[in-house]
Amino acid sequence: MNVLIIPEDFRKDGYILSPIFRRLFATLERRRTKVRICRDPLLGGIGEALKSERLREVVERHRGMVDVFILCVDRDGELGRRHRLDQIEATFGEKQTFLCENAWEELETWLLAGLDLPNEWRWRDVRAAVDVKERYFEPLASRRGVSHGPGGGRKFLGEEAAGNIGAIRAKCREDFDSLALRLSDAVQSPGQRLV
Repeated sequence: MNVLIIPEDFRKDGYILSPIFRRLFATLERRRTKVRICRDPLLGGIGEALKSERLREVVERHRGMVDVFILCVDRDGELGRRHRLDQIEATFGEKQTFLCENAWEELETWLLAGLDLPNEWRWRDVRAAVDVKERYFEPLASRRGVSHGPGGGRKFLGEEAAGNIGAIRAKCREDFDSLALRLSDAVQSPGQRLV
């Protein structure tokens, strides 16, 4: 099975999404799943990632080579973002498996959920922060000495976090685990159409 993850901007987000989704599919007993990050076209931000015409471009470019499309964006404190994602799923899910999720509040939250955090940090504070990247991820990457690595430390920390997929699902039930459950249904249901 071929899966295409569509991030807002692959240049940093890909380092988080690739290892986490590879590990997730392994736990869903889909070890032969090939997970790729959409690099062409580069969407370059939330505004472009939510445009139907841009997503249509992605689907058309990858049609026939991809079984499951997954759009992953930041929620960024926008409580209505889920509604827009539901609209996108309805539009693009008619002809192929196309799922969407918004990370609360940024994709870096999923990464942090799979790591051992400093003792002085409380998970509920991390989870509630809209500025997770600046407030928690960047200081942790600096503390760990990986901030100058690929993706500002996302490559190293993303691989580490993926090893603890159970914690990511448990700590991020409303977004990541919700998507994982929908993915499990989509890829394992008898008769499910994976185009």
